[in-house]
Amino acid sequence: MESEKPGPEGPQGRSLGQGWHLGVRGSGEYSPPSSPAPWSLPRWRAYLAAAVLCYINLLNYMNWFIIAGVLLDVQKFFHISDSKAGLLQTVFIGCLLLSAPVFGYLGDRHSRKVTLSVGIILWSGAGLSSSFISPSHAWLFFLSRGVVGIGTASYSTIAPTVLGDLFVRDQRTCVLAIFYLFIPVGSGLGYVLGSAVAELSGNWRWALRITPCLEAVALILLLVLVPDPPRGAAEKQGVVALGGLRNSWWEDIRYLWRNQSFVWSTLGVTAMAFVTGALGFWIPKFLFEARVVHGLQLPCFQEPCSSQDSLIFGALTVGTGIIGVILGAKASSTYKKVNPRAEPLICASSLLAAAPCIYLALILAPITLLGCYVFLALGELLLSCNWAVVADILLSVVVPRCRGTAEALQITVIHVLGDAGSPYLTGLISSALRAARPDSYLQRFLSLQQSFLCCVFAIALGGGCFLLTALYLERDQAQVGQPGTGTCDSKHVDSKAKESQSLLPGTESSREDP
Repeated sequence: MESEKPGPEGPQGRSLGQGWHLGVRGSGEYSPPSSPAPWSLPRWRAYLAAAVLCYINLLNYMNWFIIAGVLLDVQKFFHISDSKAGLLQTVFIGCLLLSAPVFGYLGDRHSRKVTLSVGIILWSGAGLSSSFISPSHAWLFFLSRGVVGIGTASYSTIAPTVLGDLFVRDQRTCVLAIFYLFIPVGSGLGYVLGSAVAELSGNWRWALRITPCLEAVALILLLVLVPDPPRGAAEKQGVVALGGLRNSWWEDIRYLWRNQSFVWSTLGVTAMAFVTGALGFWIPKFLFEARVVHGLQLPCFQEPCSSQDSLIFGALTVGTGIIGVILGAKASSTYKKVNPRAEPLICASSLLAAAPCIYLALILAPITLLGCYVFLALGELLLSCNWAVVADILLSVVVPRCRGTAEALQITVIHVLGDAGSPYLTGLISSALRAARPDSYLQRFLSLQQSFLCCVFAIALGGGCFLLTALYLERDQAQVGQPGTGTCDSKHVDSKAKESQSLLPGTESSREDP
């Protein structure tokens, strides 16, 4: 038989799908599947990319809470009640959760850098345009917040997966801690920026006109400095070489549904999101009305309203967020050397300790403002301990090729059952309680205070979910390192490879008897 010349894919090269290259040596032996050269990136480039992603995350969460910093002004400008004001955040979160699965699917299969760029353009453009809406078109303002939520979904879904493919193990824990540090920092700066700009300019809408300038810089830095690494590049897993073998989206969902650590940690962080969504949106107004009850502040009947409480709460959020994320990441990296289940146990402990702190902050508000601020700061500190730890749990129990989908699914569940409805539910309960009471500032304050009490039970429930996560963590982490986990069945792949080999010239099955 005449031997074939080496082709572009090696001797006897034929491609079996993207990433599989099967060949036959002249002696009739089969060559193993070839692997592409390992992907690498200088450490300084990886850290520079991480710094850019952290900066964009800061802007991302500033957009989440910039409206909460000027909520009283927004209510006066558009003439909306508490329940409708809560719906404003619900529209934002609702659009975010509906678009997150789409971005997760795109992020697992297409260019992540392009998807991130589209998201930044969406949220910055919608935010800027919303600052020019007139009071008679309040529905357009609600719609613009929904578009901001769609843009935000792309970043919240995909950015952590890029970091997961640039770093591994302790380095990843450290980088994720810094990345998620900007959730409370960005949230706090959103309050501060909104209230400070409203105070200086006398017009709350200027707060929405400043951030797009920062986001334009972020877009340029993303395009120039952030790479799009292959999925699983940091772990050097087979998914880098076998990039063409992909399950359907429904098979990814089934894999994640069977991953108990992912399921229970998602429910735990959902309870946490329920609380942070309600508190983050309403606490500045709650503190303002508490000062009115104490006689330290006059009621606000027309804009601009006092922004002192937003500034104080923003500073508390930034300070406690920085300390909490650092403490959580440090405790995780130290304790898991002794106990492999450290991460979910830290999350459970912090939530169970935060529940009484939040309860005491609410109860003490009409009695002593100092006590309210102290326990509110402690509660925020304990909640902030979990951000980086939860992200590390997800990346450690989910195979790299499914991480974009896992992030999207987790975001969807978090917002559907968490902070999508909690601001609206809180405002709805507050409005319902006020309708049955005399119209006074004390009764308004007490109505809002009592509508917050459901948050305490949600925090405790989240702690229980993380305790259940600890039961399955080691098993699911071990499965991530096993070949074929979360992908097409390995035996099925092998049989397909053998079948294709049998079709190659020179194989036993394709030879004719002399």
